[in-house]
Amino acid sequence: MAQPAEQLPRPMLPTPFRVLETWEEIPGCMSLRVEPAGTGDAAGACAFAPGQFYMIYVFGQGEVPISISGDPARTGELTFTVMAVGTVTDALCAVQPGGIIGLRGPFGSVWPVDEIEGRDVIVMGGGLGLAPLRPAVYHLLNHRDRYGDLTLLYGARQPRTILYTDQLAGWSANDSIDINVTVDNAGRDWTGKVGVVTDFLNWRRLDPDRTSALICGPEIMMRFSAYALLDRGVAAENIHISMERNMKCGVRMCGRCQYGPFFVCDDGPVFSFDRVQHLFRIREV
Repeated sequence: MAQPAEQLPRPMLPTPFRVLETWEEIPGCMSLRVEPAGTGDAAGACAFAPGQFYMIYVFGQGEVPISISGDPARTGELTFTVMAVGTVTDALCAVQPGGIIGLRGPFGSVWPVDEIEGRDVIVMGGGLGLAPLRPAVYHLLNHRDRYGDLTLLYGARQPRTILYTDQLAGWSANDSIDINVTVDNAGRDWTGKVGVVTDFLNWRRLDPDRTSALICGPEIMMRFSAYALLDRGVAAENIHISMERNMKCGVRMCGRCQYGPFFVCDDGPVFSFDRVQHLFRIREV
């Protein structure tokens, strides 16, 4: 028996969310904290798993896929970190507190935080790629007793483009996780490391049989990071990457995000590296 039209799932219909707060993370990059604009189960409307994304609609401008960057343990609200790089993201970064945006989701696969319990975890981020990784880091720290050694390796272009500087400093002061930050280039006032994020693996001791890795950043950074871990003996199925490529519908319909045999919006954005390793060697894909 067919359902009444009003009861059918409507995955293409945005749900109104109210912007509660916005703040600049780095030049051209804003974070937004939002909550459902209507009545109902706010906690349920905001439930997500680390690694998932929403399609965010700015009225009169269009839609863009953005990974959730907030703490999954904070119910009733969502946080997104957005770089202004085009018409829609420019408009999204300009929305003021009290403004209304539309959300569809959450969509996509997740960081395997449950499957890797009991293992050492290396989180590797590059640039804005730290934002999709942050919910996983929150989860790892919220359930610290379930994991072995935790390490965050993060690289940015310049010191002024480092995301979440205050939070990184706070995490660094916490013995629960080892934080390492590097930049591609810097002036004389920078006292930290200069180099690529994979340099950290050259001197780090790790047990490849009990290590899992979560990686997000520019595609070239993810490729070199994954291969560096493979060289250290970490199995491809224990290396996980997140890819956001041309996602448009979020429901495997439009084909914009097809990546070889996969649709990133549905099969991803999180993949174990053994599933996509062969595609990373093909420049045209």
